[in-house]
Amino acid sequence: MTSTLFNFTLGGDPLNLDKIRGILTRLEDTIIFALIERAQFAHNPKAYQRGALEELKEIGFEGSWLDWFLKETETFQDEYPFTPIAELPVPILKPISYPHVLYPNKVNANPSILSFYTRSIVPRITRRATLALATLKRANGIVGDDEYEDDGNYGSAATIDLEVLQAISKRVHYGKFVSESKFVENPAAFVPHIVKPNRDALEALITKPEVERSLLQRLRKKALVYAQGFTPDGSPNGDATKIDVDGVVELYENYIIPLTKEVEVDYLLARLDGMSQEEIEALANQKKQ
Repeated sequence: MTSTLFNFTLGGDPLNLDKIRGILTRLEDTIIFALIERAQFAHNPKAYQRGALEELKEIGFEGSWLDWFLKETETFQDEYPFTPIAELPVPILKPISYPHVLYPNKVNANPSILSFYTRSIVPRITRRATLALATLKRANGIVGDDEYEDDGNYGSAATIDLEVLQAISKRVHYGKFVSESKFVENPAAFVPHIVKPNRDALEALITKPEVERSLLQRLRKKALVYAQGFTPDGSPNGDATKIDVDGVVELYENYIIPLTKEVEVDYLLARLDGMSQEEIEALANQKKQ
C-alpha cells in the first residue's frame, strides 16, 4: 500500500526541523478539534469490542465495529493503515514516486495507538456525554447497567475515530523525520549508541525538554480556546468547555510524546541495518555539519 503519510509535494527540505515542527503544530489543531467532536457522543463501548455486533458476525467478520470501519475505509485510502496489510487488497492506483528521505524501516506504532485510543482516550473524553446519556435514561425509567448503554451513533463516532487515529498516527510517525534530521546532522553522536545499542542515550540525544514544555503550554491554551462555546458574532459565550482540557494535555504528555520518542529511537536502532562495517565506520567519523 502506498502512503501519503508524508507529503513531499510542498517543496523545501523535508528534513528541516522548523518545517517538521510546523507540521506537528498544525496536527495539534486537527487532533484537538477531532477529540472535541468525538466528545459529543457517548463512549459506545460495544463499538470497540470484538464480536459485540451480530450484524458483523452475520457477514463473517469477528472484529469490532471500529475494526470493520477501519478495514473498509483503508481498502481505498493511502494512509498508514491500522488494518494488517495482508488483509487489504492490492492498491488500484500506482504508488507515487516520492524521494527516498527516510532510511528503510518497519517501525509502525499503529497497533499501540489503536489500543490506547479505544481503551483510554475514548472513555475519558466521552465521560460527560456518557453521564448525560445516563441522566436522560434515568428520567425515562431506565436504571442500572442499561443507563450506560450506547447512544447508537456508531457510524458518526467511527468517522471521527478514524480522523483522530490517523492524525495521531501521522503525528507519532513524523518522529522518524525528526530522528533522520538529527542523525544526518551529526552521525558520529548516534552511531556508537546504535551499535551498542543504548536506548537511553539515543533518547537523550533527541529529547528537548524546553520544546516539550512549550508544546504542552501551547496545547493547553489551544484546547481552552477551541473548546469554548461562541455566540453568533464569535464571542465566547461563557458555557462550560466542550471537552476535558486536562485530558487533552495529558494525552500528549503521557502518551503521544512518549510514543513518538519510542518511534524515534526504534527508527534510529534500525538506521544502520544492512550497512557494511566500512560504511558504519565512515558515519562514526562524520562530525556535526
